[in-house]
Amino acid sequence: MSDYKTLSLADVSVGDQLPKLDIDITSGLIVAGALATRDYEPVHHDKSVAQAAGLPDVFMNILTSQGIMSRFVTDWSGPEAVIKSLDVKLGAPNVPGMVMTVTGEVTACDEKTGLVDVAVTGENNIWGMHMQGGVQIALPVEG
Repeated sequence: MSDYKTLSLADVSVGDQLPKLDIDITSGLIVAGALATRDYEPVHHDKSVAQAAGLPDVFMNILTSQGIMSRFVTDWSGPEAVIKSLDVKLGAPNVPGMVMTVTGEVTACDEKTGLVDVAVTGENNIWGMHMQGGVQIALPVEG
């Protein structure tokens, strides 16, 4: 039996910090994320095209960044949490060889609806902020 449980609203408070997550940015992650999201733009899977656009290598697409942001919050909250909304703003590109550190903080909890807002930031170790935004989830309300 798995120990993976869903948080309830009673387990969460404004100001709670989510455990940070370090993600190695690899060519495989970037290319697989682009292909999985049907993003066939060559800058996400062809190094020479990305270099012609002024970057050192292929770079992560926004849909992969959104997936990482969602995964980060749901890994913390558990399998019964439901994502209600996601808002992401991109900054510096993620390219192979970087490490992105994802952090998060609970910014709001609604006791009546079970909605929890989490601010999320992903910063790479070379150029800084790659993504920032928020994920709103619904947690079970015990009562």
